[in-house]
Amino acid sequence: MSYQVKSMKEALSGNPYVGRGIVIGKSEDGKKAVFAYFIMGRSENSRNRVFVEKGEEVTIYPYDESKVQDPSLIIYSPVKRVGEKVIVTNGDQTDTIEEALKAGKCFRHALKSRCFEPDAPNYTPRISGIFDLKDFKYSLSILKSADEKGSACNRYTFDYEPLNGLGHFIHTYVTDGNPLPTFEGEPERVRIPNDLKAFAAEIWENLDSNNKISLYCRAYDLETGAYENVLYNRFEREVNA
Repeated sequence: MSYQVKSMKEALSGNPYVGRGIVIGKSEDGKKAVFAYFIMGRSENSRNRVFVEKGEEVTIYPYDESKVQDPSLIIYSPVKRVGEKVIVTNGDQTDTIEEALKAGKCFRHALKSRCFEPDAPNYTPRISGIFDLKDFKYSLSILKSADEKGSACNRYTFDYEPLNGLGHFIHTYVTDGNPLPTFEGEPERVRIPNDLKAFAAEIWENLDSNNKISLYCRAYDLETGAYENVLYNRFEREVNA
């Protein structure tokens, strides 16, 4: 394997469409657990979205409710916390993982019951991440179609022991296309700086300007549990909780 570590600029710049992406890792000083989640969109339905934070949970809402065509694959909670575990996903499998953890079961067990998205011909992969704040380790998962017909689901999980300044980045697509080419190989190794705002800005500024929709980043202090966050939405609106 390659031990090359990219900046998020290097990982994203010039790529028109990586879809949805998750980054998890440890800050350079070793004091913080850091994650990022972003969404992109090509269709009007996909672009009609905003991230809204409620405590430690993040939920996606339509920007303009009158334009919603199919909410099933675009409206969900990408971020939830159960005890000391934080869940980040690109779909309603967040809820499946949450329910499994509350029942005393694990991340892998939860995802055995799920599959890629039923959006032929793309068969968008379900990507998920989880980390433990008490004993900081993290895992990333991708569920993707075994072939171009959606005949079967392949499930891959990657478990990581954290290294200072290193994160892992997984995304749904390689780049733009029709159908969209599914992410391949291991999650990419990326740099995690100490400054969360700078990290978030680097991601946001290097996502394709036509297709980026929303980005959420959070950093937890591993000693105190306190956290900070950064939220970017292409569109803004008031959401009544």
